[in-house]
Amino acid sequence: MKKSEKIEQLASAMSKAQSQMGGAKKTAKNPFFKSNYANLEEVIHCIREPFANNGLSFMQFPIAEDDRAGVETIILHSSGEWISNDLLLKCSKVDPQGIGSAITYARRYGLQAAVGLPSEDDDGNAATAAPRAKKAVEGITSTQKSNVMALIAKAEFDPEKTVQAITWAGNGRTEKLDELTQPEAAKLIGFITQKVSAS
Repeated sequence: MKKSEKIEQLASAMSKAQSQMGGAKKTAKNPFFKSNYANLEEVIHCIREPFANNGLSFMQFPIAEDDRAGVETIILHSSGEWISNDLLLKCSKVDPQGIGSAITYARRYGLQAAVGLPSEDDDGNAATAAPRAKKAVEGITSTQKSNVMALIAKAEFDPEKTVQAITWAGNGRTEKLDELTQPEAAKLIGFITQKVSAS
Protein backbone atom coordinates (compact mmCIF):
# COMPACT_ATOMS: atom_id res chain seq x y z
CA MET A 1 0.00 0.00 0.00
CA LYS A 2 1.16 3.53 -0.79
CA LYS A 3 -0.10 6.79 0.70
CA SER A 4 0.56 10.48 1.06
CA GLU A 5 2.58 11.69 4.05
CA LYS A 6 -0.62 12.44 5.94
CA ILE A 7 -4.07 10.87 5.54
CA GLU A 8 -5.96 12.30 8.53
CA GLN A 9 -8.46 14.30 6.45
CA LEU A 10 -8.88 11.45 3.99
CA ALA A 11 -9.54 8.99 6.82
CA SER A 12 -12.14 11.30 8.37
CA ALA A 13 -13.87 11.83 5.03
CA MET A 14 -13.82 8.09 4.30
CA SER A 15 -15.42 7.35 7.66
CA LYS A 16 -18.26 9.76 6.90
CA ALA A 17 -18.67 8.40 3.36
CA GLN A 18 -18.84 4.80 4.59
CA SER A 19 -21.63 5.74 7.00
CA GLN A 20 -23.63 6.94 3.98
CA MET A 21 -23.07 3.86 1.81
CA GLY A 22 -25.53 1.03 1.46
CA GLY A 23 -24.63 -2.47 0.37
CA ALA A 24 -23.94 -3.15 -3.30
CA LYS A 25 -26.90 -5.01 -4.78
CA LYS A 26 -26.20 -8.25 -6.63
CA THR A 27 -28.21 -7.34 -9.72
CA ALA A 28 -25.86 -8.63 -12.44
CA LYS A 29 -26.26 -12.25 -13.53
CA ASN A 30 -23.54 -14.76 -14.35
CA PRO A 31 -25.30 -17.37 -16.52
CA PHE A 32 -22.26 -19.66 -16.52
CA PHE A 33 -22.18 -20.02 -12.73
CA LYS A 34 -25.95 -19.37 -12.37
CA SER A 35 -25.33 -16.71 -9.76
CA ASN A 36 -25.84 -13.01 -9.16
CA TYR A 37 -23.14 -10.51 -8.29
CA ALA A 38 -22.63 -6.79 -7.73
CA ASN A 39 -20.98 -5.51 -10.89
CA LEU A 40 -18.58 -2.58 -11.23
CA GLU A 41 -21.37 -0.18 -12.22
CA GLU A 42 -23.29 -1.03 -9.03
CA VAL A 43 -20.20 -0.54 -6.86
CA ILE A 44 -19.53 2.88 -8.43
CA HIS A 45 -23.21 3.82 -8.07
CA CYS A 46 -23.07 3.04 -4.33
CA ILE A 47 -20.03 5.20 -3.64
CA ARG A 48 -20.50 8.08 -6.11
CA GLU A 49 -22.73 10.31 -3.96
CA PRO A 50 -21.08 9.58 -0.56
CA PHE A 51 -17.69 10.26 -2.16
CA ALA A 52 -18.85 13.51 -3.75
CA ASN A 53 -20.42 14.69 -0.48
CA ASN A 54 -17.15 14.23 1.37
CA GLY A 55 -14.53 15.49 -1.08
CA LEU A 56 -13.44 12.01 -2.16
CA SER A 57 -12.73 10.58 -5.59
CA PHE A 58 -10.97 7.55 -7.05
CA MET A 59 -8.88 6.57 -10.04
CA GLN A 60 -7.91 3.16 -11.37
CA PHE A 61 -5.04 2.42 -13.74
CA PRO A 62 -4.44 -0.90 -15.54
CA ILE A 63 -1.18 -2.66 -14.63
CA ALA A 64 0.38 -5.93 -15.79
CA GLU A 65 3.27 -8.13 -14.77
CA ASP A 66 4.23 -11.40 -16.48
CA ASP A 67 1.02 -13.49 -16.64
CA ARG A 68 -0.88 -11.24 -14.23
CA ALA A 69 -2.97 -8.14 -14.81
CA GLY A 70 -5.01 -5.83 -12.65
CA VAL A 71 -5.29 -2.24 -11.49
CA GLU A 72 -3.88 0.31 -9.13
CA THR A 73 -6.77 1.84 -7.19
CA ILE A 74 -6.15 5.34 -5.83
CA ILE A 75 -8.49 7.04 -3.34
CA LEU A 76 -8.04 10.82 -3.28
CA HIS A 77 -9.26 13.60 -0.99
CA SER A 78 -9.77 17.24 -1.91
CA SER A 79 -7.00 18.14 0.57
CA GLY A 80 -4.50 16.40 -1.68
CA GLU A 81 -4.16 13.35 0.57
CA TRP A 82 -4.30 9.97 -1.13
CA ILE A 83 -3.91 6.24 -0.61
CA SER A 84 -3.42 3.50 -3.19
CA ASN A 85 -2.89 -0.21 -3.62
CA ASP A 86 -2.31 -2.64 -6.48
CA LEU A 87 -4.34 -5.77 -7.18
CA LEU A 88 -2.85 -8.19 -9.70
CA LEU A 89 -4.66 -11.37 -10.72
CA LYS A 90 -3.42 -14.32 -12.73
CA CYS A 91 -4.87 -14.22 -16.25
CA SER A 92 -6.78 -17.27 -17.44
CA LYS A 93 -5.04 -16.69 -20.77
CA VAL A 94 -2.37 -14.16 -21.67
CA ASP A 95 -4.32 -12.59 -24.52
CA PRO A 96 -6.47 -9.44 -24.78
CA GLN A 97 -9.58 -11.24 -23.53
CA GLY A 98 -7.83 -12.86 -20.57
CA ILE A 99 -6.04 -9.64 -19.60
CA GLY A 100 -9.24 -7.60 -19.99
CA SER A 101 -11.17 -10.04 -17.81
CA ALA A 102 -8.53 -9.88 -15.05
CA ILE A 103 -8.51 -6.08 -15.15
CA THR A 104 -12.32 -5.85 -14.95
CA TYR A 105 -12.39 -8.31 -12.06
CA ALA A 106 -9.60 -6.42 -10.28
CA ARG A 107 -11.33 -3.07 -10.79
CA ARG A 108 -14.49 -4.31 -9.09
CA TYR A 109 -12.86 -6.13 -6.19
CA GLY A 110 -10.08 -3.58 -5.76
CA LEU A 111 -12.50 -0.66 -5.49
CA GLN A 112 -15.05 -2.51 -3.38
CA ALA A 113 -12.37 -3.63 -0.93
CA ALA A 114 -10.62 -0.24 -0.81
CA VAL A 115 -13.79 1.61 0.23
CA GLY A 116 -15.09 -1.15 2.52
CA LEU A 117 -18.30 -1.67 0.54
CA PRO A 118 -20.08 -4.99 1.23
CA SER A 119 -22.41 -6.76 -1.15
CA GLU A 120 -25.96 -6.42 0.12
CA ASP A 121 -26.45 -10.11 0.93
CA ASP A 122 -22.90 -11.28 1.64
CA ASP A 123 -23.76 -12.60 5.10
CA GLY A 124 -27.55 -12.59 5.37
CA ASN A 125 -28.29 -14.79 2.41
CA ALA A 126 -25.64 -17.32 3.40
CA ALA A 127 -27.77 -18.20 6.43
CA THR A 128 -31.10 -18.24 4.61
CA ALA A 129 -29.62 -20.40 1.85
CA ALA A 130 -28.80 -23.24 4.26
CA PRO A 131 -31.80 -25.41 3.29
CA ARG A 132 -30.48 -25.46 -0.29
CA ALA A 133 -27.00 -26.59 0.75
CA LYS A 134 -27.40 -29.95 -1.02
CA LYS A 135 -27.75 -28.24 -4.38
CA ALA A 136 -24.61 -28.66 -6.46
CA VAL A 137 -22.38 -25.60 -6.34
CA GLU A 138 -19.27 -25.16 -8.45
CA GLY A 139 -16.05 -25.49 -6.48
CA ILE A 140 -13.22 -22.99 -6.31
CA THR A 141 -11.48 -22.47 -9.66
CA SER A 142 -7.75 -22.80 -10.20
CA THR A 143 -7.59 -19.06 -10.95
CA GLN A 144 -9.36 -18.22 -7.69
CA LYS A 145 -7.03 -20.56 -5.80
CA SER A 146 -3.97 -18.89 -7.33
CA ASN A 147 -5.36 -15.46 -6.47
CA VAL A 148 -6.03 -16.49 -2.86
CA MET A 149 -2.52 -17.91 -2.43
CA ALA A 150 -0.95 -14.76 -3.87
CA LEU A 151 -3.05 -12.52 -1.62
CA ILE A 152 -2.30 -14.62 1.46
CA ALA A 153 1.41 -14.21 0.77
CA LYS A 154 0.99 -10.47 0.23
CA ALA A 155 -1.04 -10.12 3.44
CA GLU A 156 1.59 -12.20 5.28
CA PHE A 157 -1.05 -14.44 6.87
CA ASP A 158 0.40 -17.19 9.05
CA PRO A 159 -1.12 -20.73 8.81
CA GLU A 160 -3.49 -20.14 11.73
CA LYS A 161 -4.82 -16.87 10.32
CA THR A 162 -5.16 -18.48 6.89
CA VAL A 163 -7.29 -21.30 8.30
CA GLN A 164 -9.43 -18.79 10.21
CA ALA A 165 -10.03 -16.77 7.03
CA ILE A 166 -10.94 -19.87 5.01
CA THR A 167 -13.28 -21.11 7.75
CA TRP A 168 -14.97 -17.69 7.85
CA ALA A 169 -15.41 -17.60 4.08
CA GLY A 170 -16.86 -21.11 4.16
CA ASN A 171 -19.33 -20.15 6.92
CA GLY A 172 -17.74 -22.71 9.24
CA ARG A 173 -18.36 -25.53 6.76
CA THR A 174 -14.68 -26.23 6.02
CA GLU A 175 -11.17 -25.03 6.77
CA LYS A 176 -9.72 -26.31 3.50
CA LEU A 177 -9.24 -23.95 0.56
CA ASP A 178 -9.95 -26.69 -2.00
CA GLU A 179 -13.41 -27.28 -0.48
CA LEU A 180 -14.65 -23.69 -0.89
CA THR A 181 -17.29 -22.90 -3.48
CA GLN A 182 -16.71 -20.20 -6.09
CA PRO A 183 -18.86 -17.61 -4.22
CA GLU A 184 -17.05 -18.44 -0.98
CA ALA A 185 -13.69 -18.09 -2.72
CA ALA A 186 -14.75 -14.70 -4.12
CA LYS A 187 -15.77 -13.65 -0.60
CA LEU A 188 -12.36 -14.73 0.70
CA ILE A 189 -10.54 -12.84 -2.05
CA GLY A 190 -12.48 -9.68 -1.24
CA PHE A 191 -11.72 -10.05 2.48
CA ILE A 192 -7.96 -10.57 2.07
CA THR A 193 -7.77 -7.79 -0.53
CA GLN A 194 -9.32 -5.42 2.01
CA LYS A 195 -6.77 -6.52 4.63
CA VAL A 196 -3.91 -5.93 2.19
CA SER A 197 -5.29 -2.49 1.30
CA ALA A 198 -5.58 -1.54 4.97
CA SER A 199 -2.07 -2.69 5.90
